[in-house]
Amino acid sequence: MTFLGQPHHDPSELYVSDPHPHRGDTVELRVRVPAGQVAAVHLRHMHDGEAAFVAAAPTDGPGPDEWWAARVLVDNLTLQYRWFLVMADGGTAWLNGSGVHRRDVTDAADFRLITTAAPAWVADAVVYQVFPDRFARSARADERPTPEWAHGARWDEPLRTYDQQQHRQIYGGDLDGIIERLDHIASLGATVLYLTPAFPADTNHRYNASTFDRIDDLLGGDDAMRRLIDACHARGIRVMGDFTANHTGATHEWFLAAQNDGNAPERDFYYWTDEYPGYACWLGFKSLPKLNHASPGLTERLYGEDGVIRRWLRFGLDGWRIDVANMTGRLGGIDLNREVAARTRAAVDAEGDRWLVAEHFYDLHHDVDGSTWHGAMNYAAFSRPVWGWLERPSTNAEDAHFSVTRLLPSIDGPAMIETMAEFMAQVPWAVTTASFNIVGSHDTGRIRWRVGDEGRAMAALGLAHTLPGVPMVYYGDEIGLVGETGEYGRRPFPWQAEETWATGTLQAVRELGALRRDSHALRHGGLRWIGATEDAVAFVRESRQGSALVVAAREATGQKTVPTALLPGIESGRLALGSGIRVEGNQVVMEAERGGIAVWVW
Repeated sequence: MTFLGQPHHDPSELYVSDPHPHRGDTVELRVRVPAGQVAAVHLRHMHDGEAAFVAAAPTDGPGPDEWWAARVLVDNLTLQYRWFLVMADGGTAWLNGSGVHRRDVTDAADFRLITTAAPAWVADAVVYQVFPDRFARSARADERPTPEWAHGARWDEPLRTYDQQQHRQIYGGDLDGIIERLDHIASLGATVLYLTPAFPADTNHRYNASTFDRIDDLLGGDDAMRRLIDACHARGIRVMGDFTANHTGATHEWFLAAQNDGNAPERDFYYWTDEYPGYACWLGFKSLPKLNHASPGLTERLYGEDGVIRRWLRFGLDGWRIDVANMTGRLGGIDLNREVAARTRAAVDAEGDRWLVAEHFYDLHHDVDGSTWHGAMNYAAFSRPVWGWLERPSTNAEDAHFSVTRLLPSIDGPAMIETMAEFMAQVPWAVTTASFNIVGSHDTGRIRWRVGDEGRAMAALGLAHTLPGVPMVYYGDEIGLVGETGEYGRRPFPWQAEETWATGTLQAVRELGALRRDSHALRHGGLRWIGATEDAVAFVRESRQGSALVVAAREATGQKTVPTALLPGIESGRLALGSGIRVEGNQVVMEAERGGIAVWVW
């Protein structure tokens, strides 16, 4: 990882003339090094799989550091590169995404510029995630009968347990209810509304769709979706759908046709076996038969011009989040995942300026290269290190149900940034900046439950808004809702009980949304870590149009100082959020009086 006072480069606009080049473009790449530390700099880049070197020349740049620049042709779909430093002491070193190394290193952490990045609007986005049944209920919902499969519930009724068929408990939230609460969503600075699935199903989560051809009548049907999209677009808010390409529900019309007729065209959409239940299914759930992406017919139904992906984008959706994307197309010895990702990407790109995000809990570097997902739900490089740093140990037996998000090493501040840096170094910068920074989702325990107090929750939400990537706020996290697993976090938004809201968190999230909107550096800047203690971390985001210094703390900490000369122009700035950052003479003083987030902008 790179700290102040060390050589630094990242593929942000301060160091790359065009962070999103096209193939055939020539780009200028720049690196900053402490004055007097290096004697010469060379750029090593890969050309058709072979290394080539370009000598860098000194150039102008801000602050006391020396700047070097090299120009290179982007002749492949990905420009892969690193810097070779000839040190003033006679030694040599590589500089790649994981830092400076005075030894040889693998290519895994090379910097990468991809020529097919996310739409430009993504860099400015703030995402708000809604689980439709639990966010808001309109009066229209009173006219809809409760389905036979469902357990109807009052808005203030407690959640059922997992053993009590919690997944069939219906509160009646609907799309018109969301429309009625758009003022709240907009007040958080949200520019994208992400909805979990809206297709019909016999569960409240709807990941077991029975058709992809219409919106669930319980949510208001196609007409309500049209009203919601139009209302959002009128406010400048985009709408992202949620699609499961890995499986359908066992009640899906395709699966029923395949079961009922061995000659049906849908028969090869699934994997059939001689073992119970007679077909492959997701994680052993017989209600979720797995799709066979070797089927040309399935490919056409999903990704063709009239397929599910493109048809709903033309309806008005601005992008898709793909459920369990890391598992889609993978079954035993079969691995069509990259083909599926590329097909999905091609279908999304065919409809224009749309965003494609993959659900991925793990290291995703082998699944992203510019031709697949624009970005991911960034559990590996953001959520898990943040949780490991901020969470308090739990003894709740229910945690085992979502152990993928709960069983984590407890770490200190330096370990958190080391983890983030290692994961970030292995994916293109453009993928990181197009990925969700998540502190919680419908599949995880709530952040307030996980960390235990408001200060730590505000630190987590603050990091989501200030580190590279797109902040995603899960409905209710802004008011301190709790829940120890994904299901137990899916509780109705307590509109009727404002006295239960964590108003400090709500105000902080609103301020963070506004700050991100107003700070070019927080949306487009690079990342240099200043340092870390056990209980606090500090970093700076720098762009061509400004900078931001961020301090996040989980507990009260002592003072740390940084010379102002290392942060040129900071004396002219101001404290924009929180407390604990100030300029005294030629020093920047950082001190946290409690857990939380502080931001200084200039």
